[in-house]
Amino acid sequence: MMIQRFLEEPLKRALANNPAVALLGPRQVGKTTLALRVGEAFNSVYLDLESDADRAKISTAGLFLQDHKNSLIILDEVHRAPGIFRELRGQIDARRREGSRNGQFLLLGSASLDLLKQSGETLAGRVSYLELRPLSAIEVEVESIDRLWVRGGFPDSFLATTDPQSLSWRMDFTRTYLERDVPALGPRIPAETLRRLWVMLAHNQGSLLNLSHLAGSLGIDAKTVSRYIDLLTDLLLTRRLEPWSGNVGKRLVKSPKIFIRDSGLAHSLLRIATRDQLLAHPVAGHSWEGFAIESILASIPPHCSPYFYRTAAGAEVDLVIEGLSRRPLAIEIKLSLDPRPKKGFHIGVADLKAEKGFVVYPGRSQFRVHEDILAIPLPELCKLLSTI
Repeated sequence: MMIQRFLEEPLKRALANNPAVALLGPRQVGKTTLALRVGEAFNSVYLDLESDADRAKISTAGLFLQDHKNSLIILDEVHRAPGIFRELRGQIDARRREGSRNGQFLLLGSASLDLLKQSGETLAGRVSYLELRPLSAIEVEVESIDRLWVRGGFPDSFLATTDPQSLSWRMDFTRTYLERDVPALGPRIPAETLRRLWVMLAHNQGSLLNLSHLAGSLGIDAKTVSRYIDLLTDLLLTRRLEPWSGNVGKRLVKSPKIFIRDSGLAHSLLRIATRDQLLAHPVAGHSWEGFAIESILASIPPHCSPYFYRTAAGAEVDLVIEGLSRRPLAIEIKLSLDPRPKKGFHIGVADLKAEKGFVVYPGRSQFRVHEDILAIPLPELCKLLSTI
């Protein structure tokens, strides 16, 4: 089953306007499939740099790149060949002098950590970055939203024949990261400690990040926990949602919220395989919140900034988006067919002087719950925000 990815058109535009584009995203999210699909519109050459045979082709990178100077060259897992970035810079500059400015290289990487570090210095001003996320609510049929929430957005998990097969795929995926990908990124991190941390984050999905509590439970210090979470964030697997920190004359919560970005991965760490099991679990509400946030952020331009808003007095907005309109957008996320927001949300909307207020809920229709607050299903909000 071929799913049209929301990022396909932005990727084509980026290639049309930049000599190199780096497409980032976790493993198995569909980067290669999307790159090959977009590459069909170009005279493209594909190399997988995890393959010994393909790495051998660039052992003399200058000659290979010169032989294919009229092609879009797609380099998969490009951080496996760090020495190539300097060569890419030279090729880009040489092609510019010959009049070929854009659509030269498409670089795929499964972590921001290495790729940004290596390319940031050598390709400055020559590369545009895009992130391919797991499937979001804007990319699947409305009837599949619950399945997407339970299984997550990795295509092989979402499209699995049965729920148990999907769960098995996600458990294998987690094991691969712990046993293969994380050790390959630098100083050894005990796989079992990282697994326990990952499970703890799943139990605390959408909660304020408490490093001391996590450190005490794991038997390590808070700085080490912070470093491990930074690694998971660099691997595009967790998200720190920062608190909004503008001046409203009130005492604001200053700790970030922590989310496992893919809801399906969070559920697999908790051994949740079905919707019924999920709805009976205490994590359900926070899981829906994280799922909605990721779908919303996949639908808006990368220059927008997401936050949450919470005061010591109880005013709260689950998601604040700045940069999409003149004033912030305030979004409440409710796992309930009764989308009426609590008093704290109304106060938060007023504090923020929000342009608009929305309540995302799992219903099928949109209607006003207040003069300036619209209750709206998640897919419809994602489509609305993608057009602003």
